Amino acid sequence: MILDVLEKIGRKGLFCVDPETAHGLSIKALKAGLPVAKSPHHDPRLRTTVAGVTFDNPLGMAAGYDKNAEVPDALLTLGFGFAEVGTVTPLPQSGNPKPRIFRLAEDGAVINRLGFNNEGHDAAERRLAARAWRAGVVGVNIGANKDSTDRIGDYALGVERFAPFASYLTVNISSPNTPGLRDMQARESLSELLSRVVRARDSAIAKAGHQVPLFLKIAPDLHQADLEDIAAEVLEKQVEGVIVSNTTISRPALKSSAHKAETGGLSGRPLFERSTVALARMRKLLGPDAALIGVGGVDSVDTALEKIRAGADLVQLYTGMIYAGPALPGRIVQGFSKFLDKERISSLSEIRDSRVVHWADRSL
Repeated sequence: MILDVLEKIGRKGLFCVDPETAHGLSIKALKAGLPVAKSPHHDPRLRTTVAGVTFDNPLGMAAGYDKNAEVPDALLTLGFGFAEVGTVTPLPQSGNPKPRIFRLAEDGAVINRLGFNNEGHDAAERRLAARAWRAGVVGVNIGANKDSTDRIGDYALGVERFAPFASYLTVNISSPNTPGLRDMQARESLSELLSRVVRARDSAIAKAGHQVPLFLKIAPDLHQADLEDIAAEVLEKQVEGVIVSNTTISRPALKSSAHKAETGGLSGRPLFERSTVALARMRKLLGPDAALIGVGGVDSVDTALEKIRAGADLVQLYTGMIYAGPALPGRIVQGFSKFLDKERISSLSEIRDSRVVHWADRSL
């Protein structure tokens, strides 16, 4: 009860300041160990093994929140089954000019044009090395510097640097806020990128002595032919899985009048349909064995379950927690358990793909 009241007060206070300041304050609260949520819910039935990695439950914190690997373990205490840090680039960079985050509260959405602002490889590696002895699944999302003359080299370097410390690695070529980055989703560029990062990963794990799966994070704004090319390259290069999706540059009908014309990537509730359609189409293209992580518009147990029905093995959120608070992951994970009880099934994997056709056939 006390935590519920504190959460409401805290969220109201954060909304009194600009979004980027609020984000920084929330990181500081987690670093300080403040009691921002109840103890996590553990249910062995939710344990999920994907690409050789075992997750306590299939709900994760998406990249973009903990850009510099400051609080991955604190995030796990909120109830997440895994946390993904980054996006991390080789060199520190400040990102795009401020203001660059905009709340669309009526829509449960955010527009951001941050531009991979982060402290660089050295800072993130130092923090991840310091927590290497701890349990818990922590993925590392890697990117390229805006002014890099060899972006593929940046990704290969990120794989080499973080393979020893990451539970998995995500190659992020889907942010709309770094000019030209999404062009790397085109087949010829993607083929070269995946070839080099797979070689870098294989070399790194030979030294590290443990497997590190690679995931590719894609945009939700791709046409069917683009998805087909990506799926073909993922299968050919034996990349373990795909994260669907990043933010969208599209603008569905929005209720919020303020900020809706801002440039950048839209996340939150309005992204749910587009990202889920892309997810289901990718499942159809990749088949049943590849790993898929569904992201976009997850803000409740129902939306999380629908991602799994549409083909996801794992689900991530971020924007939903901005509006629902740090108790959201715990509520969703408890909701998973209640769903298993109600449906009298032993695993959420039993509903995976049950609505792939429904979502894949929807027009956008």
